[in-house]
Amino acid sequence: MSRIETSVFARRGSGPSTGLGAAAPAVVSVAAPVASASRPTFAYVPAAPVGGKLKGVVELGASGFNSFVVRVDAQHNWKLEKAEFGNSLVLENMASDDDIRRGLKSYIGRMLDFGVGGRDIHFVVSSGATTAAGTQHIIETLKALGYVVNVVTPEQEGSYGLRATVPPTFADKAFLVDIGSANTKIGWLDHGAPTVLNTYGSKFYQQPTPETTVLADVKAKATEVPADHRTTCFVIGGVPFELAKPLRQGKEPYTVLKPAADYPQPDGAKAKAGQAIYAALAEATGCQQFVFNWDANFTIGYLLTKP
Repeated sequence: MSRIETSVFARRGSGPSTGLGAAAPAVVSVAAPVASASRPTFAYVPAAPVGGKLKGVVELGASGFNSFVVRVDAQHNWKLEKAEFGNSLVLENMASDDDIRRGLKSYIGRMLDFGVGGRDIHFVVSSGATTAAGTQHIIETLKALGYVVNVVTPEQEGSYGLRATVPPTFADKAFLVDIGSANTKIGWLDHGAPTVLNTYGSKFYQQPTPETTVLADVKAKATEVPADHRTTCFVIGGVPFELAKPLRQGKEPYTVLKPAADYPQPDGAKAKAGQAIYAALAEATGCQQFVFNWDANFTIGYLLTKP
């Protein structure tokens, strides 16, 4: 496969601006959450892109490869056109060279077939994946295949998540939580400038740190969210996805999660850990409305910074 040129994302301090500014989707209509017969719903419609072009990203995350294709116009309005999720066991250091080659070539080929230009395909290593023992080997394998790899820090990841997830009309009264496998990002905007805090992720049980210590840190970080930003929390990540899935009505773009205490105790260790983090966040902030965004991902925020 020929080399696909991508721009290199610089380390923190030298990269592109991560403030939302004009990059956030414009609003077509927005309404306060309303209650259906069975549960609350969240009524918000972002502006659809007018024209624009397709951009793609392959994410090497702590739990595997994911890919996203979005259409973005000149005003940075965007729409998710295609998403694929995989599992290469990266965090467990069980992804082989063949896994990487096959996974990437498959994702890239489908993106090209979908209409994404080669120079508009980007490759991102999440902050969580950088903590895995085999990640550096994976990065070198990607480079050997001729690709430029963009590594992001938790702070950058949270800033990109804010850009893609929090609607502009909620920028001064909401915050973001991204519960990942390796870490959880808590972020908000202060006069347009992002603040991002990093704490434990939903696979904290793989570390020797006691759960009480983990949840105390989650609560301590969450209490730093300004009081006037605690009306709504926009939440993304694998565990929130599972919490939202049984509640989704049709193809609604946003799903309001149930209170943490209303969910049954799950069987899996990751699900248990993620729900414990969710409960700690709710307790520390007092936020009564956690809204899952079905289309958003921090890598989409990254794409919104690209020309």
